[in-house]
Amino acid sequence: MTIKIFITGGTIDNLDYNSEEKSPKIHKSLIPTLLKQSRISVGYATEILMLKDSRLVTDKDRNMILQKCKKCRENKIIITHGTMTMPLTAKFLGKNNLKKTIVLTGSAIPGNKEKSDALFNLGFALAAVQTLPKGVYVSMNGKIFLWNNAEKNLKTGFFEKER
Repeated sequence: MTIKIFITGGTIDNLDYNSEEKSPKIHKSLIPTLLKQSRISVGYATEILMLKDSRLVTDKDRNMILQKCKKCRENKIIITHGTMTMPLTAKFLGKNNLKKTIVLTGSAIPGNKEKSDALFNLGFALAAVQTLPKGVYVSMNGKIFLWNNAEKNLKTGFFEKER
Protein backbone atom coordinates (compact mmCIF):
# COMPACT_ATOMS: atom_id res chain seq x y z
CA MET A 1 0.00 0.00 0.00
CA THR A 2 1.21 3.46 -0.88
CA ILE A 3 -0.28 6.61 0.60
CA LYS A 4 -0.30 9.67 -1.65
CA ILE A 5 0.54 12.92 0.13
CA PHE A 6 -0.43 16.08 -1.70
CA ILE A 7 1.29 19.21 -0.39
CA THR A 8 -0.51 22.55 -0.72
CA GLY A 9 1.29 24.79 1.79
CA GLY A 10 -0.13 26.43 4.90
CA THR A 11 1.35 26.95 8.33
CA ILE A 12 2.52 23.32 8.55
CA ASP A 13 4.90 24.26 5.72
CA ASN A 14 5.78 27.60 7.37
CA LEU A 15 3.70 29.59 4.86
CA ASP A 16 1.96 32.62 6.25
CA TYR A 17 2.13 35.85 4.34
CA ASN A 18 -0.12 38.81 3.77
CA SER A 19 -2.75 38.77 1.04
CA GLU A 20 -0.82 41.31 -1.06
CA GLU A 21 1.81 38.68 -1.76
CA LYS A 22 0.77 36.08 -4.31
CA SER A 23 3.33 33.47 -3.27
CA PRO A 24 6.39 33.17 -1.05
CA LYS A 25 9.69 34.35 -2.51
CA ILE A 26 11.49 30.98 -2.46
CA HIS A 27 10.24 28.11 -0.40
CA LYS A 28 11.03 24.42 -0.17
CA SER A 29 8.36 22.23 1.40
CA LEU A 30 9.05 20.98 4.93
CA ILE A 31 6.80 17.93 4.52
CA PRO A 32 9.42 15.51 3.07
CA THR A 33 11.77 16.37 5.95
CA LEU A 34 8.99 15.95 8.53
CA LEU A 35 8.09 12.54 7.07
CA LYS A 36 11.72 11.43 7.18
CA GLN A 37 12.09 12.73 10.74
CA SER A 38 8.95 10.82 11.75
CA ARG A 39 10.48 7.53 10.57
CA ILE A 40 7.30 6.58 8.73
CA SER A 41 7.36 2.85 7.93
CA VAL A 42 4.48 2.74 5.43
CA GLY A 43 4.94 3.45 1.75
CA TYR A 44 4.16 6.99 0.67
CA ALA A 45 4.74 9.33 -2.24
CA THR A 46 4.64 13.11 -2.00
CA GLU A 47 3.67 15.63 -4.64
CA ILE A 48 3.70 19.40 -4.30
CA LEU A 49 0.55 20.85 -5.83
CA MET A 50 1.13 24.41 -4.61
CA LEU A 51 2.77 26.26 -1.76
CA LYS A 52 0.18 28.77 -0.61
CA ASP A 53 -1.14 30.35 2.51
CA SER A 54 -4.59 28.75 2.60
CA ARG A 55 -6.26 32.16 2.69
CA LEU A 56 -5.18 32.45 -0.94
CA VAL A 57 -6.42 29.02 -2.08
CA THR A 58 -9.13 29.51 -4.70
CA ASP A 59 -11.88 27.29 -6.07
CA LYS A 60 -9.67 26.85 -9.15
CA ASP A 61 -6.96 25.50 -6.81
CA ARG A 62 -9.52 23.26 -5.08
CA ASN A 63 -10.63 21.89 -8.44
CA MET A 64 -7.01 21.08 -9.29
CA ILE A 65 -6.69 19.25 -5.95
CA LEU A 66 -9.89 17.36 -6.75
CA GLN A 67 -8.61 16.35 -10.19
CA LYS A 68 -5.31 15.15 -8.69
CA CYS A 69 -7.23 13.07 -6.14
CA LYS A 70 -9.41 11.56 -8.87
CA LYS A 71 -6.51 10.74 -11.16
CA CYS A 72 -3.99 9.34 -8.69
CA ARG A 73 -3.86 5.56 -8.49
CA GLU A 74 -3.68 5.54 -4.70
CA ASN A 75 -6.93 5.14 -2.74
CA LYS A 76 -5.51 6.62 0.46
CA ILE A 77 -4.61 10.31 0.26
CA ILE A 78 -3.37 12.90 2.73
CA ILE A 79 -3.51 16.60 1.85
CA THR A 80 -1.40 18.99 3.90
CA HIS A 81 -3.24 22.29 3.96
CA GLY A 82 -3.45 25.57 5.81
CA THR A 83 -6.00 25.54 8.61
CA MET A 84 -7.81 28.78 7.75
CA THR A 85 -9.60 27.34 4.72
CA MET A 86 -9.10 23.61 5.30
CA PRO A 87 -12.84 23.09 5.99
CA LEU A 88 -13.71 24.75 2.66
CA THR A 89 -11.41 22.42 0.76
CA ALA A 90 -12.74 19.40 2.68
CA LYS A 91 -16.31 20.37 1.74
CA PHE A 92 -15.33 20.93 -1.89
CA LEU A 93 -13.80 17.44 -2.06
CA GLY A 94 -16.47 15.76 0.05
CA LYS A 95 -19.32 16.92 -2.18
CA ASN A 96 -17.70 15.02 -5.05
CA ASN A 97 -18.14 11.66 -3.31
CA LEU A 98 -14.82 10.11 -4.37
CA LYS A 99 -14.38 6.42 -3.60
CA LYS A 100 -11.12 7.07 -1.74
CA THR A 101 -10.05 7.86 1.80
CA ILE A 102 -8.85 11.47 1.91
CA VAL A 103 -7.54 13.13 5.08
CA LEU A 104 -6.67 16.82 5.28
CA THR A 105 -4.25 17.94 7.98
CA GLY A 106 -2.09 20.90 8.91
CA SER A 107 -0.74 22.61 12.00
CA ALA A 108 -1.11 25.71 14.13
CA ILE A 109 2.66 26.08 14.51
CA PRO A 110 5.03 25.65 11.54
CA GLY A 111 6.79 22.30 11.24
CA ASN A 112 10.21 23.87 11.63
CA LYS A 113 9.42 25.74 14.85
CA GLU A 114 9.79 24.70 18.47
CA LYS A 115 6.68 23.13 20.03
CA SER A 116 5.10 22.55 16.62
CA ASP A 117 2.10 20.25 16.35
CA ALA A 118 3.07 19.37 12.76
CA LEU A 119 4.76 16.01 13.45
CA PHE A 120 1.90 14.80 15.61
CA ASN A 121 -0.78 15.92 13.15
CA LEU A 122 1.04 14.38 10.19
CA GLY A 123 1.53 11.08 12.04
CA PHE A 124 -2.07 11.06 13.21
CA ALA A 125 -3.26 11.69 9.63
CA LEU A 126 -1.13 8.77 8.42
CA ALA A 127 -2.77 6.47 10.97
CA ALA A 128 -6.23 7.86 10.21
CA VAL A 129 -5.98 7.43 6.43
CA GLN A 130 -5.09 3.77 6.92
CA THR A 131 -8.02 2.99 9.22
CA LEU A 132 -10.91 5.21 8.15
CA PRO A 133 -13.50 4.11 5.58
CA LYS A 134 -13.74 5.85 2.23
CA GLY A 135 -14.66 9.51 2.56
CA VAL A 136 -13.15 12.93 3.21
CA TYR A 137 -11.98 13.91 6.69
CA VAL A 138 -10.18 16.68 8.56
CA SER A 139 -7.65 15.38 11.08
CA MET A 140 -6.28 17.90 13.58
CA ASN A 141 -4.89 17.68 17.14
CA GLY A 142 -5.98 14.09 17.78
CA LYS A 143 -9.51 14.51 16.43
CA ILE A 144 -11.15 13.45 13.19
CA PHE A 145 -14.02 15.35 11.59
CA LEU A 146 -16.20 14.44 8.64
CA TRP A 147 -15.83 16.78 5.67
CA ASN A 148 -19.19 18.41 6.31
CA ASN A 149 -18.74 18.83 10.04
CA ALA A 150 -15.45 20.62 10.70
CA GLU A 151 -14.85 24.21 11.68
CA LYS A 152 -11.82 26.06 13.02
CA ASN A 153 -12.54 28.05 16.18
CA LEU A 154 -10.60 31.25 15.58
CA LYS A 155 -10.56 32.09 19.29
CA THR A 156 -9.04 28.80 20.49
CA GLY A 157 -7.24 27.78 17.29
CA PHE A 158 -8.71 24.26 17.56
CA PHE A 159 -11.06 22.47 15.21
CA GLU A 160 -14.49 21.52 16.43
CA LYS A 161 -17.66 20.08 15.02
CA GLU A 162 -19.96 22.55 13.37
CA ARG A 163 -23.13 23.10 15.33
